[in-house]
Amino acid sequence: MFTELNELLDASPQRPETGKFTLLRDTRTDGSFLVHHFLSFYLRAGCKVCFVALLQSFSHYNIVAQKLGVSLTAAKERGQLVFLEGLKSCLDLLFGEEEKQSGQPSPLQFISESASDLKALFDFVRTFLTPAGSDSWKGPVLLVDDLSVLLSLGATPVAVLDFIHYCRVTVCYQLKGNIVVLVHSNEDSEDEENELIVNSLCHHSDLILWVEGLATGFCKDVHGQVMHRRARRGGTCWCHTQRCLQAQGWARRAASAPWEMAQG
Repeated sequence: MFTELNELLDASPQRPETGKFTLLRDTRTDGSFLVHHFLSFYLRAGCKVCFVALLQSFSHYNIVAQKLGVSLTAAKERGQLVFLEGLKSCLDLLFGEEEKQSGQPSPLQFISESASDLKALFDFVRTFLTPAGSDSWKGPVLLVDDLSVLLSLGATPVAVLDFIHYCRVTVCYQLKGNIVVLVHSNEDSEDEENELIVNSLCHHSDLILWVEGLATGFCKDVHGQVMHRRARRGGTCWCHTQRCLQAQGWARRAASAPWEMAQG
């Protein structure tokens, strides 16, 4: 975890908020260090986490988590974490191995179908995060890295937004849990579908952490800034806070220092 970020958000693993939808947005840089932060934060908080990892392998996330003081392997073994490894699932699905191994439809089965319905993925999330009678975990958490990949896999923007809508209703409102989603964006991009999703999610988020690289290019001491936006209940207003990230502080604690590599 990054203590500086917790201080900025007034957050603590001892008292995690509930019912929040957090959007992680990055522009001209890699904001994946925030995914590692929230993953370790909620595991430390004792929450039950469903991690839909579409960008990297389990070993990658586990190595970074260990540097942050958390073992994903141990969390899986005790039933606190379910990890959907999108890279492996896509490969198994294309070669017909997914259903042979589990006997269940793949959460990413839309890849091999003509329709881009994400209902199977939603059912996967809901099944795991709905508490059983013996569960002693705190509120459930859905973490997605990153949502933009679903478009690349063939899902339509409407299907992606429907998936997020039903997840918000189930996880945030019914189960009193939290959702954290990463999306990539570029204001100059010609990818209209991705920008449609980004803009729509911005309007429905309780908290936005927008990571931006320096417009002037690389700098030795500061690599970018995080803009913090929090929605005010009962209205559409936002409060804004900006803070520069120090390279020596946050980024170098990640295994591969993705923040630095993106700027190098």
